Formats: sequence, C-alpha cells, structure tokens
Amino acid sequence: MASPSLVPPAARRAPEHVTADDIAALAAGAAIFGTGGGGAVYTSQLTTERAIREHGPVRLLSVDDLGPDDAVIMMSGIGAPTVGIEMLSSVRQIETLLDEAERVAGRKITAIMPAEIGGSNGVSPAGWAARLGVALLDADGMGRAFPEATMISTNVAGVPCDFAVLSDVVGNLVTLRTVDLSWLERHARAVTVAAGGICLGAHYLLTADTAAGAVIPNTISTAIRVGHALLESTEPVRAVADELEADVLITGKITDVSRRTEGGFVRGSLTIAGIGDDRGRLQRVELRNENLVVLEDGEVLATVPDLITVVDLETGHAISTEMLRYGQRVSVLAWACDPLWRTERGLELAGPRAFGYDLPYVPFERKDSR
Repeated sequence: MASPSLVPPAARRAPEHVTADDIAALAAGAAIFGTGGGGAVYTSQLTTERAIREHGPVRLLSVDDLGPDDAVIMMSGIGAPTVGIEMLSSVRQIETLLDEAERVAGRKITAIMPAEIGGSNGVSPAGWAARLGVALLDADGMGRAFPEATMISTNVAGVPCDFAVLSDVVGNLVTLRTVDLSWLERHARAVTVAAGGICLGAHYLLTADTAAGAVIPNTISTAIRVGHALLESTEPVRAVADELEADVLITGKITDVSRRTEGGFVRGSLTIAGIGDDRGRLQRVELRNENLVVLEDGEVLATVPDLITVVDLETGHAISTEMLRYGQRVSVLAWACDPLWRTERGLELAGPRAFGYDLPYVPFERKDSR
C-alpha cells in the first residue's frame, strides 16, 4: 500500500494549476519533505512566486494525464546547499537546459518535474515551468530529498537515463551520456565542484509509458497540502505530524552541530538535548545533505530511506542542514517512506548501507497516533 503521506485522501482533489498563492504552502511542505536537504526554500519561494505572477499559473498534470505526445524532463539543483545560499541561479540557466535537452532528445519538452520534492528543488520547478511555458508534473523522483543521482525512483524501476545536461551560473553547459547513474553521479559531481559547488541539471526524459510506475505520484499537491496544514494551525508541529502520520522523536535544544562542505556534499551531525517531557534524553542525528540516522542510547530510532526532519519547535517550519545552529529549539519528526524505497532494489540504492552505515534497515512505524 502506498505511503499515506504521498497519496492525497480520496476526498481531496489535486489542484489543476499551481498559482502564486500556492507557493508559500508548497515551500513549507517541500522543506518538510527535504529531510534537511534540497536547499533552503526562502529564496526559491520568492523567485517562484514572482515567476508565476509574471507568467501566469502553471498547469499541474497527473501521471495519468500524460498523453502520447508528452515528454517530461526532470530538473533540479545539484551540489552543496550551503553554497546555494550565496550563489544564486539565473533565468538563463533553465532556458539553456531546456534548449539543450530538446536538442539532444530530438523532441519538444511539454512538461518538467522535480527530481526531488524536498527543499528548494521541490519549489523551483514551478517557477521554471512558468518561465518556460510548460506544464508541471505532479510527481517527483524521490518522495523526499536524496544526495546522489543514483538514488532516484526511475533507477529503482530500471528506466535508463539516456542523457543529462548541467549548466552553471556563468553559462557553462555540459552534456553527459554515461553508462549508468553511478557514473553520472561521479561526472556530475566533478562538474559541480568545478563550477563552484552548485549547478542546475536536467535529466531523465520520460513519456506516458515510462513515467507510470517509475515516479512517485502526487508529491507536489501533497507538499502543498502539508504546507497548508503547517501554516494554518495553532499547533503546527502536531498538525504536520498528523498530516504525515509521523512521530515526534524528541523535542529539545541543539547542543552541538558539526558540519563541513566536502566533495559537493554537506556532511556532519547534530546533538539534541531533550527539554520539557523529554528532559534527560539525548539524540544524535547523522547527516549528509539530508538527515540520515537518528540514534539514542545506542539504539537506532529511524534511518534512511524513511524520512527524518528537524523542525522549529514554535513554527513547525523545517530547518535545512545548512541552517542548523547551536541553541535552536527543535522537534525531530520521522515517518515512513514510499514503499518503492523498501524494495530490495530501493534499499540497495538508498538504505543505510548505501550511506556507509553498517546498520540493518528496520522500517519505521508510527507509534504516536494521537
């Protein structure tokens, strides 16, 4: 059965368009699904709202809406989120990416989709679609954020990636045709490091036939729904937890942050000391762009590919890994990933051992059903 966090209840219909008024909720929801990665959403929220106000609402397509003439390309940022705070992208980058993708594919691109719904990578494609005059597919390739090109649903499903295009802010354009996604990760990461630590990319040309079953559906509309729950509640942490069917693992104060940018990734950990009802407890969160593992007293409470997000205790807004600071009062949320990631192939690509942790994967199940 599909994860309830990724499939809207039957009584709620996904919107047919994304408007400028949806972007604050989309940004709040995408930050939650970013699990600490994907880049901070504030700048992408502002630029996306402006793009839609200038160019009009974006048509939101479901996977079932795709027709025989449709072609979809994934777009995202790649690199260290800490760099993205200072090195902003340009409008010309996305135009260059689309032009090159259409040239290499030999056909017109009718829609784009986020490679990951998490963080700025889940928000920016709405603005890019508005500026490019194409539709936006209500789906993504992760159902969250992951740090590597191999960790994508299309790879789990066995859909080949024929090409990838990378563009940096000064105008360099690189087209890659690699034998598999492991090689794509190596080459794309090297290009990104050479470009100063961050690029924009387009890859995975999909059609109605290849997208079905290979992408995670309804994630844009779900992020908007989760964002509304957060923004409209007087108890935002509880509202988000209930919407996602998540547990609050601890409420506390950040007492230590260890973080460095290395090889195009943000790596490190944080320590949280419990407060209130959690006083006396201590948790450690391991991260590499995203939050990967939560440990307490030697016990693993949650691990990838399940989702772990650190949120502000008062506002409920997610805190991306590059914005974590000593003294912040936070709650840690965890909830189940999409079932695709719990398959043998999914765990091979994005389970704890894929990140170098010698830990068995134990599926996270919600305990607090208040």
